Amino acid sequence: MTINESTSREILAEGRFLRLVREGKWEYAQRTHSADAVVIVPCKSDGSLVLVEQYRVPVHANVIEFPAGIVGDEAAFRGEPIEAAARRELLEETGYDAQQVTRVFSGTCSAGLTDEFVTFCLATGLKRRSEGGGVDGENIKVHEIRRAELDTWLRDRVENGTKVDARLFTGIYLLDRFVARNSFRP
Repeated sequence: MTINESTSREILAEGRFLRLVREGKWEYAQRTHSADAVVIVPCKSDGSLVLVEQYRVPVHANVIEFPAGIVGDEAAFRGEPIEAAARRELLEETGYDAQQVTRVFSGTCSAGLTDEFVTFCLATGLKRRSEGGGVDGENIKVHEIRRAELDTWLRDRVENGTKVDARLFTGIYLLDRFVARNSFRP
């Protein structure tokens, strides 16, 4: 089905960050300030990955993720480039600053639910600047996990009730492909 310009668009509800839209027979969520998100795949020089864990209200559980955020979600950041958002979110959530941020892939994140696009960025040349933990009470826990230990570590976390964001696996796949294609060394 294609939606054409004559299809009516109705805002069903709107909050501070999200709106629910009906367009034809489709209902979907839209961000009120930006349709772009960034997922950062931080890779340390020893090959370990920097992951974050935080409680996510919609799933009522702690979730293991790569650092991520919305591009230009606050008034002070409107119009910021994706790489700037990646650097900002990485520093806020993990306390790490990246010497290099490389865009690897962009695509829809859940095309049946939202118009949001997500860009995956590889962050390298990491230097610790602070403890991280997020902003505004996010209470983010930072994990540094060697790539070779990741599967076992994640399995243990899941067995203890922690959820894993599916984008984590997308990021690992893209990292592995980027490494193979570019003879990359963290």
